[in-house]
This record gives sequence, structure tokens and C-alpha cells, in this order.
Amino acid sequence: MNFDDLFSNFGTYTTTGLTQGAIYALVALGYTLVYGVLRLINFAHSEVFIAGAFAAIWTWNGFGLDQNSQVSGIGSIMFYLLVAMIVAAIASAGTATVIERVAYRPLRKRNAPPLAFLITAIGASIAISEAFGIWTRRRPEGAPILVSQDPLFHIFGVPIDGVQLLTLGAALVMMIALDLFINRSRVGRGIRAVAQDANTAALMGVNKDRIILIVFIAGGSMAGVAGLLYDVRIQTLTYSVGFLLGLKAFTAAVLGGIGNLRGALLGGLLLGLIENYASGLFGSEWKDFAAFALLVVLLMFRPTGLLGESLGRARA
Repeated sequence: MNFDDLFSNFGTYTTTGLTQGAIYALVALGYTLVYGVLRLINFAHSEVFIAGAFAAIWTWNGFGLDQNSQVSGIGSIMFYLLVAMIVAAIASAGTATVIERVAYRPLRKRNAPPLAFLITAIGASIAISEAFGIWTRRRPEGAPILVSQDPLFHIFGVPIDGVQLLTLGAALVMMIALDLFINRSRVGRGIRAVAQDANTAALMGVNKDRIILIVFIAGGSMAGVAGLLYDVRIQTLTYSVGFLLGLKAFTAAVLGGIGNLRGALLGGLLLGLIENYASGLFGSEWKDFAAFALLVVLLMFRPTGLLGESLGRARA
């Protein structure tokens, strides 16, 4: 164990972990929303993330930018980021909508057992992933350099760069907006009602199918933004990257308490920190082991996750 490396670079591991954890948290919101309303684990959500990530890169390609391009000027950077973010959110929300309409809604209409939903989710995930693999010929796609990773300033000697600020800032803004939408809006009240008791909510005039569709769209939009942030941070994207990232985002949702929006944030940030601390302590090859070992240990002592409150019991 390399304690010297961990302690000497503790600040760097922390900022890197929070940045990665913010991406996990955004993707985890989709898992937590769908589970909170449908009691369904949407394992195709990782491909919803991939759709947004590819959409952002292809948007930049449409403007003539490739992996060798470096954009300068705050106005140009903001323009390319904003346009790609909108396109990524729409692409992921559209993918989530197709999954809900084609894969899940027919099963709900037939009162299919939970196992059928699980198998369908896995099938949809593989089908979408392979479709992207065929489309890209299984070659990596590169993103242009929009935000420099050179340090902008230091906090207690720890360098902070633009990518970290963008990732953490955008993730927090999106998560706060979603939390306010769920807890303060009329539609959010309907989502919480369906999560608590779908049949009673229907008797009170809530359109269950409409609410479920909105949930998929909201979760998909969060995943699309996460896809763009992943592109900006990693700058290389492959069609298969969503599988492991999706598993970790699901782990983050379970850690915080699946069905709990704030738990998804907490779980994502915690998972990112644990991964990076383990990397510094044991080596980078232990990163994935630490992430899933943490899940097993926590669930042994707290099966409902850290916060454990379901979406249906959330208060405005």
C-alpha cells in the first residue's frame, strides 16, 4: 500500500474523484427516477448515456471540429458547449423515450412479470450498444479540446482546471434543477404520487403513462449532459464504454439509496472519491474492485443505502 502517494496527492485525488463522481451521479439520476416510479432497473440507461455522448461529438464534427481541433475564445467555447449540450440532452431523452415506448410500455400493458422487464432491459442495452458499434465501425471517436485542463488556480496547493469546474458546476446545476422540478412543480407532484401509489394516483386524475414518459425523458436528459461532460473530460469515446460506467452509476444510485435523488448525488460523489483513493493507495488496477467492494460492504450493514428514502416519500 502506497500511503505516501495517497497523502502527498490527496487533494488531487479528491478533486479528480469529485469530478468523476459528478458524472456518475448524473447518470445515476436516471436509474433512481425510473426505479422510484416503476420499481424497474433500467439497464439500458447506460446506452442512453452513450447516445448523448456520441451526439455531442457528432455535433462538434458538424461544425468542422475534430479531435485535433482546439477552440479558443470564451464566446466560441460557450457556444459549442451549449449547442452540444442541448443536442446531447435531446438525443438521450429521445433514446430513453424509444426504449420506454418500444420495450417497456407493451410489457406494462400486458402486466408482464419483473423478470421480463429485466431481460428486455438487458436486450435493449446490448442492441443499442451494438448499433453504435456497427455505426462507428467499433473505432473510437475523438472530441475537440474545448476546455483546457491546465490549472486555472490553486486551492490549498491543489490545482483546479476548467474541466473540473465545468463538470462539477454543470452537474450540480442540473441536479438542483431536477430536485426542484420533482419537489416543487405540479408535474413533480404527479411523479411522486405515481411513485407512492400508481393506482391511487390514477384515480385522482394523474395520467400514469404520461408521468412515466416524463420520468424517462428527465433521466435521459441528465444522462445526455453526463455524456457531454464525459467527452470534454476524457476526449475519447468508444461504443462499449457505457457498460462499465452504467454499472458504476447504478452502484452510485444504490449506495445513496435507489429511488432517492439526493442519494444519487451523494452516492456518485462518494463512489468517485473511493475509486480515486483506492487508485492512489493500491494502484489504478484496484479502482473497479474498490467501487464494487464498497457497494457490497455498505449493503451488508445498510441495505437501503445511505439515505434510503424512496421517491414516493420525498417531501416538497
